[in-house]
Amino acid sequence: MHWTLLLIAAVFEIVWAAGLKYTAGFTRLWPSLGVGAAMAASMALLALAARGLPIGTAYAVWTGIGAAGTAVAGILLFHEDASALRLVCLALIVTGVVGLKLLAK
Repeated sequence: MHWTLLLIAAVFEIVWAAGLKYTAGFTRLWPSLGVGAAMAASMALLALAARGLPIGTAYAVWTGIGAAGTAVAGILLFHEDASALRLVCLALIVTGVVGLKLLAK
């Protein structure tokens, strides 16, 4: 259950981080409210997940999924660079996240 909460928290992190683009520097009300709600949900779910997971592992996995997911969202939504080297770096982040999950006690 804790891993599921952490995964959902990471999805909310991707949503708020990618959503920052739509807020136009928090000058647009509805996107800004959506980003704020996603931030709150992400943090709350991370806190709940951390009750049953080591905090170092939980935070690293949450951040890794959020970072890689946001980079992919940038590629798909905002046509950011998708060079082979950038994709290799994203794969390294994902590999680290999977490794932390497999080694978690």
